[in-house]
Amino acid sequence: MRKQIAAANWKMNLTFQAGEKLLDDILKARIFLQEHQQVMFAVPFPYLLMTRSEVEEERNYYVAAQNCYHKKSGAFTGEVSAEMLHSLGVHYCVIGHSERREYFNETNSMLAEKINLCLEYLITPIFCCGEPLTIRESQTQNQFVETQLRESLFHLSAGELNKIIIAYEPIWAIGTGKTASTGQAQEMHAYIRSVLTGQYGKNIANEISILYGGSVKANNAKELFSCPDVDGGLVGGASLVAADFIQIIKALK
Repeated sequence: MRKQIAAANWKMNLTFQAGEKLLDDILKARIFLQEHQQVMFAVPFPYLLMTRSEVEEERNYYVAAQNCYHKKSGAFTGEVSAEMLHSLGVHYCVIGHSERREYFNETNSMLAEKINLCLEYLITPIFCCGEPLTIRESQTQNQFVETQLRESLFHLSAGELNKIIIAYEPIWAIGTGKTASTGQAQEMHAYIRSVLTGQYGKNIANEISILYGGSVKANNAKELFSCPDVDGGLVGGASLVAADFIQIIKALK
């Protein structure tokens, strides 16, 4: 079975102390993860070491960065490189979240550079793709998402692509209270997998975990995760509430 993943994205939330308590409360639930199940915490940069310390003795729990810079090193004050993350023992990094694309003007070509650097430093990218409301309303979401995949990932070899996690984010369903229907989520996930199949073949495409990232909550996670091509979730607001995220972890296939 493909890896089934519950990935928490804290975004720019929580104090250090509140984050530490949240992790403690989640880990105290002592959820037994099967070999194909993983939990990740994508936390702000100042909390990476604390989170790594909290989860490093736990089976199948990991820390992730929320971003890295698209250059290897240099005079880029305030930025964090993939090499720095690697030196901290961080093995996962969210790349191309819709908020990074929208607020910080990250382009598909820039994200391709980030992907390359993550792979160079043995970091698994969690690559985000997805359409805004205007694209969904014009019914061109398939072409839009396919372009994101092609321009940021399709320079990779099959072996390299096999190290990527993809997260589909319908941007119109992030933080709006709207959620794509189970059918809409499965439809896009299946389409993404078909695009991967066309480029890399069915065997590779069937090994890639594709997470859903549009307002996953405790009360809809099980239904969403039951879709054949949905391999877990990239979770925002609900990951900040221990009881909710615990239920989301338990909803994994």
